[in-house]
Amino acid sequence: MKTKILITIFATTLAMSLSAADVSENYEKHCTKCHGEDGKGDTKMGKKSGVKDLTDPKIQAEFKDERLFKAIKEGIKDGDKTKMKPSEGLDDDEIKALVAHVKKFK
Repeated sequence: MKTKILITIFATTLAMSLSAADVSENYEKHCTKCHGEDGKGDTKMGKKSGVKDLTDPKIQAEFKDERLFKAIKEGIKDGDKTKMKPSEGLDDDEIKALVAHVKKFK
């Protein structure tokens, strides 16, 4: 019985740490070029494209999980102009993790 409990705790802890690493890696790979490591958008590409400061409380107040999920999955367009490319190669769970990660910037 104790062995099962220890294995379950170990497996859960391992899964949580792998998932934390994955979201950091995915943010680095898909987001930092424009949004920066800190989410402020103070990068060359961020300034050029006019990304929002993800640390701004007003911006964070506007965020809804579904809207962020859709933006990450499908990208953002303004007419024919692409404002943000979709994050290709991510499954829904990875996108949900990115949504949670972005909301931590507040």
